[in-house]
Amino acid sequence: MQPTLLILAAGMASRYGSLKQTEGFGPSGETIMEYSIYDAIRAGFDKVVFIIRKDFAAPFQEKFDAILKDKVEVEYVYQDLNDFVSESDIPEGRKKPWGTGHAVLCAKDAVSEPFAVINADDFYGKEAFENAFAFLDTECDKNTGAIIGYELNKTLSDHGTVSRGVCEIDADNNLVSINERTSIAKKDNKIFYEENTQQIEVPFDSSVSMNFWCFDPSVFSLTERLFKEFVQENKHNIKAEFFIPIIADYFINQTDYKIKVIPTSSQWFGVTYKEDAPIVKQSLDGLIDGGVYPESLWS
Repeated sequence: MQPTLLILAAGMASRYGSLKQTEGFGPSGETIMEYSIYDAIRAGFDKVVFIIRKDFAAPFQEKFDAILKDKVEVEYVYQDLNDFVSESDIPEGRKKPWGTGHAVLCAKDAVSEPFAVINADDFYGKEAFENAFAFLDTECDKNTGAIIGYELNKTLSDHGTVSRGVCEIDADNNLVSINERTSIAKKDNKIFYEENTQQIEVPFDSSVSMNFWCFDPSVFSLTERLFKEFVQENKHNIKAEFFIPIIADYFINQTDYKIKVIPTSSQWFGVTYKEDAPIVKQSLDGLIDGGVYPESLWS
């Protein structure tokens, strides 16, 4: 079975202020995720599973059914607050689902082959999908996953600070931990993050997570158990988030599981802030001018 691409498209970023997953940035109105899908298909992926919310399912499915017909197998999964949890365990007043790890779990019945997980609103680059496919096709198994590691300097925004998971890597290029760093920005040709009001420098080439993961489908059973434990521990925490790095941390610290860090030289870009949108469009135009993408992806 060829690998599947799982796209996390259920969220709405508060800093951006609108549903950026479906905003057009390409010359023909292409969304960022369409470039990811295009790169995935030409790398060898033959199935795409979207994780979305029911409240925008109809227009979302109509758009992508038309675009991807006869190009790749497509399936839709809905993420809902009540999935994999009993009503009595949901904190009073909580409205939103449980985070990216919970979103992956919601795809349990739709994915039975090795798969990659990405965000809908991040541009990852052609090389990243080629590297992910090669890993999933030849190395991925029940004891080995992977994360695509980006150079920190290639993941910053010119319009505000960002948060990034900085990867600690051992001598065999396996993930040891992911340390969440907040308020990251470039200043005086150096990069700093903030911790306890202190500015701490971090190297330009630090490997960071942009939420591009590769897993064997056996990950779902353990993830379901971890999520149930997480919910019990956070029954009264209305803001608790079950993120993918929580799953990864358990794997590499409590089992024989290893997660390879696969480097990429690709330039990441995305729309953390509204002001990032013109840069995204300009970057895509440059890649089109360079022959990386056609003027219109699907025509």
